[in-house]
Amino acid sequence: MRALLRLIALMLALSSPALAQETAALVSDRLSITGDTRLIAEGNVEVFFQGRTLRASKITYDQAADRLLIEGPIVLTEEGGKAVILASQADLAADLSEGLMTSARMVLNQQLQLAANRIMRVDGRYTALDNVVASSCKVCAANPVPIWEIRASRVVHDQEERQLYFDHARFRVAGVPVFYIPRLRMPDPTLDRATGFLQPKLRTTSELGTGLKFPYFIKIGDSRDLTVTPYITTKNGRAVELRYRQAFATGFIEVNGSFARDEILPGKDRGHLFATGWFGLPQGFGLDFKVQTASDPGYLLDYGILNTDRPDSRLNINRTRRNEHISGRLITFQTLREDEYNTTIPSVIADLTFHRRFSLGPLGGEGGLRLQTHSHWRSSTSPLDGADVDTIADGRDMQRISARIDWRRGFILPAGIEATVLGEASVDAYAIAQDAVYAGHKSRSHTAAGVELRWPWVKAASSGAVHVIEPVVQLVWAGSKDGGLPNEDSALVEFDEGNLFSLNRFPGSDAVELGRRANVGVTWTRHDPSGWSMGVTLGRVWREKDYGQFGAASGLAGETSDWLAGVNFAFGNGYAVAGRAIFDDGFSLSKAEAQVSFSRDRLWVGSSMLWVVADPVLENRPDPTREITFDTRWKTNDRLTTRLTGSYDFEAGRGTLAALGLEYRTDCLVMDLSLSRRFTSSTSVTPTTDFGLSFELLGINGTGTAGPARRCR
Repeated sequence: MRALLRLIALMLALSSPALAQETAALVSDRLSITGDTRLIAEGNVEVFFQGRTLRASKITYDQAADRLLIEGPIVLTEEGGKAVILASQADLAADLSEGLMTSARMVLNQQLQLAANRIMRVDGRYTALDNVVASSCKVCAANPVPIWEIRASRVVHDQEERQLYFDHARFRVAGVPVFYIPRLRMPDPTLDRATGFLQPKLRTTSELGTGLKFPYFIKIGDSRDLTVTPYITTKNGRAVELRYRQAFATGFIEVNGSFARDEILPGKDRGHLFATGWFGLPQGFGLDFKVQTASDPGYLLDYGILNTDRPDSRLNINRTRRNEHISGRLITFQTLREDEYNTTIPSVIADLTFHRRFSLGPLGGEGGLRLQTHSHWRSSTSPLDGADVDTIADGRDMQRISARIDWRRGFILPAGIEATVLGEASVDAYAIAQDAVYAGHKSRSHTAAGVELRWPWVKAASSGAVHVIEPVVQLVWAGSKDGGLPNEDSALVEFDEGNLFSLNRFPGSDAVELGRRANVGVTWTRHDPSGWSMGVTLGRVWREKDYGQFGAASGLAGETSDWLAGVNFAFGNGYAVAGRAIFDDGFSLSKAEAQVSFSRDRLWVGSSMLWVVADPVLENRPDPTREITFDTRWKTNDRLTTRLTGSYDFEAGRGTLAALGLEYRTDCLVMDLSLSRRFTSSTSVTPTTDFGLSFELLGINGTGTAGPARRCR
């Protein structure tokens, strides 16, 4: 009778005042009318009305009572498919908004299912369930006990507010009762944000003891919310964490903070404040900010907030367009290091930068202009260097205005030689205060020019592999006067493949590389058709004169620099190896580093090594650095993932950090177990063991990705 769909729909709409306001559609295999008041539809029955869909084996419509008597199996789907009710039989109003369904089950957002003896629908908004078992776990007929479930004498679902109300709720794990709650309210899975408790977290540390976090989420509006998390520990630790978020039409802000009292620092108020935000401004500008501050050096580590020893706060305004960049920033630092003082590090830093690239027309090539101002202030007023580890006057304040113009142009010479002519000129003006050595106004002008020749040789082997050998020679002519200026932003210099052929290897503006020199290197790359590749770089710098600008750790000291050797392998099967070494003619290392990674479907391994000689003068590093770190993630199976991380300090002869993590994931539960040990200590922090345990019940407003469901046999 499906060909009579339109006729049947018209008959149903006219026969019922409740349905007359909106046309309903009914489809079935057989249709009959008895006694002028009863319409019977049988065989694959489907009813479509007001966004709802009802499927059943038989429907009897009683016009006198304006009721639908339905025989199952019954499937009632609400508009949008967010809620589905399954039942064996039902007695419903003609508009499907009210009635009783027996041996029923309700599924919300294809996640949470509630099985009940009966379900009663009221006003098209409320659904009341009696003797309920709620769970998002797959239930098997042979083993009907889910991993977790909530049993309740009654559950009411408010479809409009998207809330679930439980009476006499009993939470069970693997069939074992865990706790009882007389009244429980929670959002249904279709609601992303709702006021209420979030799932608790367990954390145990050797300093704070065992503690529980009970986050409470408050929905302030569609664009604002607040999360309050009390944290109570067994060693008299009492803390509260706060998170506030707000979205705007052109940006957002997020503020995180905490307040605590504990036995680590008895009688002292401890806490932290972090904030981030971004806003779009007119004319393509963007504004972002970050705030980071802590009450004491050990707080962030004690409470597992952030592993940093120099939190910073900054405000940035910038705009980037084609060939143009404009930026301004304001930065403050707070040091948590035991050998530094907040009074002697720059407390306020301000920068303005304008950078423009342009074509030089008949001259050819590409030019650039950079204008920059920089200022920083220290709270100390001492013009001398004190007891801190640096060699800078404790109260040195400085302002700088810089201008730089550069140009480069490339040519192709016979035999495929690539030639590049490049140059730059800069001017810097300084105002320095509270420094017994550098006080006053100083200026510096500097020019540099160079010629670079590259000659790539390419060979294709019979196997399909491609070899490229490229020798490079760069001759640089540069000024020999540095102006006697202090160097604060360019103390740490990296010598690597990225700046081997550079007019200036200093990262900042306080220092410029002086003198005539030759930068020479060669690279070899091999690309194999099977998917792997290899690259090798070898280079060195020869100078006419050593101006003493570089320390031993950089590898650039002396008239002849150390050798720079870099190698990288990329294998098609997930292996990658990269390494760099800086060594002298006697193969004595000044610096070496390496990274190894391996990635497969279920395994990822990463490790890095660093070896650097001591440089107490220029880099404030009195001891060598010799350390290794590793990070491993192994997906044992579809449910279990293991994480292992650690670091070891060879110079100190001890580990610095070791951490183990286990994540167990099913279709309805995520359990995360973590154990870590920090071995380092100072006057503000002690070696600490940290244990964490968290559960996330998927299907109850959970955000985690579901894992595999158990197999039914």
